[in-house]
Amino acid sequence: MSIKVLVANRGEIACRVLRACTEAGHPTVAVCAANDQGSLFTELADETVVLNGDSIATTYLDTQQILEAARSTGASAVHPGFGFLSERADFARAVSEAGLIWIGPSPEAIERMGDKMTARQTMRNAGVPVIPGEEVEDEDEASALVALRDASNRVGYPLLLKASSGGGGKGMRAVQRPEDFDQAAAGARREAVAAFGDGRIYIERLLSGSKHIEIQVLADQHGRTVHLGERECSVQRRHQKVFEEAPGPTMTPELREAMGQAAVAAAKAVDYVGAGTVEFLLAPTGEFFFLEMNTRIQVEHPVTELVTGVDIVREQLRIAQGEPMSCGDLFLRGHAIEVRLYAEDAANGFLPSIGPLLVFRPPEGPGIRLDTGVREGDAVTPDYDPMLAKLIVWAPSRDEALEKMRRALDDFVVLGTTTNLRFLRELCDADEVVAGTTTTTTIDDRWPNGWKPHVEESALIASLLAASTAETAGMHRAHASGSAPTGDIAPNPFTTISRRFP
Repeated sequence: MSIKVLVANRGEIACRVLRACTEAGHPTVAVCAANDQGSLFTELADETVVLNGDSIATTYLDTQQILEAARSTGASAVHPGFGFLSERADFARAVSEAGLIWIGPSPEAIERMGDKMTARQTMRNAGVPVIPGEEVEDEDEASALVALRDASNRVGYPLLLKASSGGGGKGMRAVQRPEDFDQAAAGARREAVAAFGDGRIYIERLLSGSKHIEIQVLADQHGRTVHLGERECSVQRRHQKVFEEAPGPTMTPELREAMGQAAVAAAKAVDYVGAGTVEFLLAPTGEFFFLEMNTRIQVEHPVTELVTGVDIVREQLRIAQGEPMSCGDLFLRGHAIEVRLYAEDAANGFLPSIGPLLVFRPPEGPGIRLDTGVREGDAVTPDYDPMLAKLIVWAPSRDEALEKMRRALDDFVVLGTTTNLRFLRELCDADEVVAGTTTTTTIDDRWPNGWKPHVEESALIASLLAASTAETAGMHRAHASGSAPTGDIAPNPFTTISRRFP
């Protein structure tokens, strides 16, 4: 059955969902802010509705405008992608109450898993191991801080303060010593209130040397819940994932099955339907503990797709229509790695960058996938998240996948704005990455004073960048005047650099 799907998102994930809908034979509708008109995702949709407003809050987060766009275009379903309204139970409820198909879990499941303290309690009741810690429900700041301080003494140091409504590292603070607790707790509460309107904080034991492992689950409306194996996402910066892979390089079949069954139990505990991800910390002892459940498609879902052959977005569409999921028993083949390309200055504290994409030339070849919402000629602005693309590779073995990723990063050319390409390339050669021994503190441990490129590399890139940018500008002028360009773009400087300065 064909359904008309409105994608309530933008950029890379909107492109991913729109393409999946088209392949499945479903007509599509995109919504966009005025400054997104002409973006790649709007060109992939059959119809586009421009939202009124001059901010994210008045466009992509405006439930009523999105529902009106669905009504005016005759859309029958809504896919929220990730971010924005994807984990907002009130939005899911409003979509369903409007008579539309919500391509996601129930509002009740989103609420129970979205509130981290409720989720911890639910997991305990379901027999899923949780990180030792305590929840503090008190909203009053003064009494909450007293209760949190008392709880910290019982939990022990080092510990982690986390916002109950948190995500993306917001409202999160690591505390190493009791004397730092009050300032950290007050800061975490302020950030949680600003980001989520909810200052509730809970405490977890900080498990050093741990890996971040997540399990992809699918559940349909016919009572079937399965897991699709794990992704390791240990390499993180400020609690944001940088390098993801499947399967986990240190996982055993026995551990995979134990974590997979725990993830299935977590999903069943909230009557979950759709695609979701259950995240765990894997301690050096081999014990694993529930972190949270993301009730949406994940940024890193492509690595699971490449090693299982399952199109997770297509499964979301089937499940939302009431069809049984099409995937069978778990079967893993080969190895997949994903890195996130950002417009940011890795040598300057990873500050976001802006500017035109004068040249944007992704790598090509067997086993290389690029999920992106930009193309050459677009501009990076401060209005949205600076992620430009996800580069994903697949190969029969992990060593081959790493080598393919190195080659792909060598071949990737982006000129006009600063990116983290060189940082990603160096990361692929880090001893911990090569050995598969990464933990959640790998980046901080390896570069405690921040990442810096080689001096020789910086000078060489600066000269090549200037030459390439000038030549590109000349080509654009020639194109505008109708004359033929006189030469090709300068060769990729990153290839030369990575081989000359390993």
